[in-house]
Order: sequence, then C-alpha cells, then structure tokens
Amino acid sequence: MKKLLTLASLFVAASLVLTACGGGGGGSTAADLLGAIKERGYILVSSDLNYEPQSFPKTDGTRPADTKCPSDALTSEEIQGFDVDVAIAIGNALGVETCFVTPDWDIITAGSWADKWDISVGSMTITTARQQALDFSVPYYYTPAVVAVAADSGITSLADLAGQAICAGTATTYEFWLNNDMEGLGLPESSIYATVPEGVTVVPLSTDQECAQAIEAGRTDFVAYVTSETVVDANIAAGIPVVKLDGAVFSEDLAAAFDKSSTLPTDTLRAAVNEAITAMHNDGTLSDLSMKWFGVDITQAPNK
Repeated sequence: MKKLLTLASLFVAASLVLTACGGGGGGSTAADLLGAIKERGYILVSSDLNYEPQSFPKTDGTRPADTKCPSDALTSEEIQGFDVDVAIAIGNALGVETCFVTPDWDIITAGSWADKWDISVGSMTITTARQQALDFSVPYYYTPAVVAVAADSGITSLADLAGQAICAGTATTYEFWLNNDMEGLGLPESSIYATVPEGVTVVPLSTDQECAQAIEAGRTDFVAYVTSETVVDANIAAGIPVVKLDGAVFSEDLAAAFDKSSTLPTDTLRAAVNEAITAMHNDGTLSDLSMKWFGVDITQAPNK
C-alpha cells in the first residue's frame, strides 16, 4: 500500500523535517497546548506522505490563499488519505484548520518533538516501548491478528491447535506472539486477547502470506497460520482453502500520539481528541472513511 514519492515530493518532505515550526507553544500565552492551537487557529499534524492509502500527496492539490498553515506545512488541499481525513475531522471538531508536516517515522516514534508539531495521526500502533515517550488517544482503527486453519483440518478452536505446527512470517508480531515473546511483541496487555496453545511448533516463512500459499499448494507440515484479519479475509476471497477461527488473538491498536515532553500540557488536547474520535466511532464517520480508503471497515474493536 506504499507509494514511492517523486523527487519533488521528497524535497518538500525533507525540507519540512528540517524547518517545520509552529507547533507546540510557539510563544503562546495559553496554559496548555489545546489553548495554543485554538489561539493560532490550526493544529499541526505529523503524517507520512509515502503511505498510501493512509497518507499521500494530491497530484492536483492547490494551496488555498487564505490558509492559516505555516508556509513550510502542507494544507488539507495538498494531501489525502485515511489518516489525513481522520486528522481533518479532528481539526474540525476542535474548530481549527488542519495542517501537516512529514518528519521521518523514527523521529515521530522517538518523542521529544521539540514542539515542532502538535500531534501524530499516522497509523501508529500503541506499544509498550512507545508509551515511554508518547501518550496515545483511544484507537481510531485496528489491525486484529487472527488464526486461519486449513479447511480440511477439522480444527474449530484455538484450543484444538495444542501440539500442532503453526506458520507465521519471520520477525513479525505474529511470530513473536507464537513464541510467547511479549517483549518483541511490544503490545500493552489490554491488546492481547489469547494465550498461545500448549506445545505448538512454530514454522517461520519469509512472509505470512507465504503460509497461506503453502497451504494452497498442499504443504502439510503445518495446519494453521497467524496474520492480520484483512490478509485472511483476502485469502478466503481469493479461494485459498482456509477458514478463520473466531476471535482475535491480539490487536494492533492504531491511535493518535502526543509528545510527553511537550512544553505545554497535552492533557486537555488528548481529552478533546478522544472525544472527537469516540464521536466518529459512534456516528459512523470512521467506518465510512475506512470503507472509502480500504474497502473494509477496520475501525471496530475486534472480538476477543
């Protein structure tokens, strides 16, 4: 789902990393970051221009003459995608314009943003490691991990997999879960819904998609594989002879992020963003956006 940037876009993205400003306090006399955002009339959001369909450039985007966005930030007319639409809806809920900058991903996840932007709305998974530097909103969408089994295996529950061989992509969260490597998995306990069946043998392949393809080809040294629900649904739709076991085993919950080291307190901003995301869950806005950009609704919390 990723798309290479043009050289021009790369130049713009690089310049934004180096010069982006206007987030954080920015000389405001407000008592908190939410107040500063409302005072200046825009929220500065970090995103990833190379992550279609979540966030990517508009080829025909025109910068509005009356924008409040800083000159080194992108406007909502120049960028598009699922994350972009979520960020714009958050800005609308706050009563401000939404502007975008595109720092490198590792800079965003590390925290210590030096007030260069206000919030990340960039499909960031909540992990225990990231929670050391960042605070998170409630999730706005989910990528649940599920188990699929060969259709002729006779297996109908996770418990039936005790002592069996299960496939997963190498170095994925799915392999970490199968190996009971909770540190490698890096998810908060609230996102882990099931324990690994006793005595399983892990069969790693280069990608979890190869697990499904191996079953289709008649390979019999494993009877199941772990991957995202969207992958399994696509496998089934493609006619691969597998069935999905009920319930997610864990979920990668994706949320907006806030810098713990922000100069101004972020508590009220986080509460306002939580309120906006919750309202979008309740009124169907997030479901509609997910269908628009992904063709499937992945905004509902998975069944445990």
